[in-house]
Amino acid sequence: MASSSPAPPSESKKPRGKMADWFRKVLSKKSKKMPTSAESTPSDVSQPSSQDDPPRMGLSSAVSSTPPPPPEGTTSNAGSSSSSSSSRRWSKDYDVCVCHSEEDLVAAQELVSYLEGSSASLRCFLQLRDATPGGAIVSELCQALSNSHCRVLLITPGFLRDQWCKYQMLQALTEAPGAEGRTIPLLAGLARTAYPAELRYMYFVDGRGPDGGFCQVKDAVMRYLQTLS
Repeated sequence: MASSSPAPPSESKKPRGKMADWFRKVLSKKSKKMPTSAESTPSDVSQPSSQDDPPRMGLSSAVSSTPPPPPEGTTSNAGSSSSSSSSRRWSKDYDVCVCHSEEDLVAAQELVSYLEGSSASLRCFLQLRDATPGGAIVSELCQALSNSHCRVLLITPGFLRDQWCKYQMLQALTEAPGAEGRTIPLLAGLARTAYPAELRYMYFVDGRGPDGGFCQVKDAVMRYLQTLS
């Protein structure tokens, strides 16, 4: 009995290598026909950041925060301005130096009493009251003029006759040569034509008023003191 030999492979079957190539071609054609989804690569997906990347600022951190209050012990601008004004006023011994003749001592005392007793509590220098006993008259006067913010010249007929008063007037003008409000002439008992020529460029206070011009003198001193701020 003759042995049967295995049948040769059918020619219709494809080799394995060709089958794999054919299968890959079919898959590639299907992938090309499939539409790409817009959701496949969303733009808002956060990517992992490396540790070296700086952290992103959120909305709350982008808005500037309110600066912290100043540390204790610091003063505001208003407080420092007020302190500066006060220190400049107290840098001199007197607010007003009253220059007068000996025969007008009573009128000068009344003026000083008014200025010191007012709500402003102005510090006044009156020579016969405040000069240092034993001190040189000229030195005491020059020191008082330089240590006073303002000078009031009580100009009367006695003032114009006294050479010492004329020296006081010239010394006061030397300390404050311009019309700065520091030298305040108070004209009392004199006509305007008798006003000293050295003071013609300055306005004077007319002492013929009910209070002798004392209130106007006080207001003039206070206006100057306010300029120190």
